Amino acid sequence: MSIFNSEEIINVQSPHEKLKIYYAGFDFDEFRQDELIEQILDVLVDFSFGFHEGILEDKYNRRKLKEAARSIYKIDSFEQSRKKYVDEDSEYDDIEDKYLKRGEFGELILHLLLRDFHNSLPLLSKIHFKDSRGHTVHGFDAVHIAPDISDNSKFSLWLGESKLYKNGKSGVKELTKDINEHFKKNYLRDEFTLVSKKIDVGFYTLEQFKDLNKQEEYEDFLSKKDEWLKKIDEKEKLQDILSSVTVPLLCTYTSDTFNKHTDETTNEFLKSLEKEVEEIEKHFYNHLNIPEPVTDLNIILLLFPLPSKKDLVKYLHKELEKLQ
Repeated sequence: MSIFNSEEIINVQSPHEKLKIYYAGFDFDEFRQDELIEQILDVLVDFSFGFHEGILEDKYNRRKLKEAARSIYKIDSFEQSRKKYVDEDSEYDDIEDKYLKRGEFGELILHLLLRDFHNSLPLLSKIHFKDSRGHTVHGFDAVHIAPDISDNSKFSLWLGESKLYKNGKSGVKELTKDINEHFKKNYLRDEFTLVSKKIDVGFYTLEQFKDLNKQEEYEDFLSKKDEWLKKIDEKEKLQDILSSVTVPLLCTYTSDTFNKHTDETTNEFLKSLEKEVEEIEKHFYNHLNIPEPVTDLNIILLLFPLPSKKDLVKYLHKELEKLQ
């Protein structure tokens, strides 16, 4: 059983170790969008606050949900996205402003998938650390620790990026640009310095942690957190740090398969999805160019097809407004 029970809504396929496909199915020929939205919002508090306030549970009181929803809209990109999708009933896919693209919930979906399907622990929440309205949340879309995909007995630092796009090929192409920008030596060193400063001071001590039922679990988290804090210390060699890094890249996109079929269990659906995914994966690797001196990144491509990227974002905003 996963933390948020996503497997009850989300199917997963793994054609090979470096490719994961996630998708919700249909019920009486209707896509299970309402259930998917509820599932995504279940991680809202976890995404917004991580373990920074000693929270280690999957259910929260109404006050905490309101606080999390409001924290999302303190970031201008989410507020601008809400206006575009809800007030104007529109969307943007090819917009050049990457800051505005962050308001489309890709990070929230990535957080859910890492937590439930990869047994990850959020190392820090940048929403939690945001201290002024309108300030851009810089850096990777996810900074988690999780079991290494090649050796589950070891833990890896997971540095994730996410995209929501109307076109899957355009989305994965943008992800390759993130790789080229974010895995340059100077950028990585600056990011590790930023992360280490925040996770060194941003958590309850074990003595401050009040939930005795989860104290052992929290103690285990603090141990892992401290271990990674030492690894990303500026005295460590960058090449040694990167040898223990996994890079999950998520593209959530509008899928032709989901607009032509209404039953995810049929051979026709599965064959269509397989062909679609093969083309997107090929497009991704055709454009992937890992920068020097980083040449051997442990990349996992995560694909999340659905009938309409626009509808998902629009109704996520509407549900978030209700929570506030």
